[in-house]
Amino acid sequence: MLTPKVSFQSARQTESVPCKTLPFSLLLATLLLLSACNPAGQQAPQQAPETQARSERPAHPVEIEIVSRQAISISRTLTGTLEAPRTVHIHSEQTGRIVELAYFEGDKVKKDAVLASLDDALLRAELAKVVASRKQAEVDLKRLQRLASSNLSSEDLLAKASTAVELAQAEESLQRTLLSRTVIRAPFAAVISERLKEPGDVVAVNEHILTLFDPDYMTAAVQVPEQLHSRVADGDSVEVRIDSLGDRSFNAKILRIHPKVDPQTRQGMIEIRLDPVPHNARPGQLCRVTLHTAETPRRLISLNALQFDGRGSFVYRLGDDSRAMRVGVTIGLQIGDTIEIIDGVDDGDKIVSKGFLGLKSGKTVRIVDPAAQVSSGPGSVDLSRG
Repeated sequence: MLTPKVSFQSARQTESVPCKTLPFSLLLATLLLLSACNPAGQQAPQQAPETQARSERPAHPVEIEIVSRQAISISRTLTGTLEAPRTVHIHSEQTGRIVELAYFEGDKVKKDAVLASLDDALLRAELAKVVASRKQAEVDLKRLQRLASSNLSSEDLLAKASTAVELAQAEESLQRTLLSRTVIRAPFAAVISERLKEPGDVVAVNEHILTLFDPDYMTAAVQVPEQLHSRVADGDSVEVRIDSLGDRSFNAKILRIHPKVDPQTRQGMIEIRLDPVPHNARPGQLCRVTLHTAETPRRLISLNALQFDGRGSFVYRLGDDSRAMRVGVTIGLQIGDTIEIIDGVDDGDKIVSKGFLGLKSGKTVRIVDPAAQVSSGPGSVDLSRG
């Protein structure tokens, strides 16, 4: 009876093992199959938020303006100093003592007025001597001519007498010239600006006695930037204000334009002439010259849009893909709150005017105000601050 019981348990155990092992093997195989078919299925819920945040990051907000050309007449006020180009330094042309010096600083003199006289007693005596010699030579020549007509004088004596008359006449002319130089006259109507000698002073040849200038001929030399130097012409009208005469403006014209520009300062010189000269205008006074140029189309952008770095000046230009790209530009005149662009961008280009914080070349941007453009319109622009 014991043996069948043992055998029954062994057989029961042998049959029960497959029954417990089969479900576990099927479960394990199912899990491995699901894992192989979708390996990222369990990790997707953890990575999805980061990927979605990165793909939905907002574009950089900016404001833009449209590059365009505008007809601008430039007005610029520059400082200069009044000058009297018709200034004459009166020097002595003869050695002598001053016996007359009637005018002082500030006196007005007429053309040919006697400015100074030197003692001429010695020169007059010399002149009288040469006049007598000339008369004697003429008498001798006439006598020899009468003798020669009667063949009583040789041709040689007649030639010598003729030469003696010519020498005497030349000596007389010299003495009269020296005598005339003892009296100094005004070359034109003028104002005395310097008096350096006094009556009784003995002067040598070429000593400075007086200085005078023409008060009706006043000019001013003005340094202008090279951008304006080539855009003005002889005869252009300008306005002049003289500080010491108040805020009144006076008419003037460009007299001449110097042909060279200083390579260090990049400025050239022009000269203007006051016409007419204002009352009480004096050489040396400070004046302010306002230049006006003709209207010229210029490519302008706002100063806010212009940026600088180690490579120079640049702007951010928007491409068709809404990316802002760095573009180097060449700048010209500053006109009010705008700047002239000579090269680097074209008319119609969109450039960033605001929103530079964190902006880099190649970054995608979002236009906040697409209608923003340069505010300055055509007309006259004052460059007094430039």
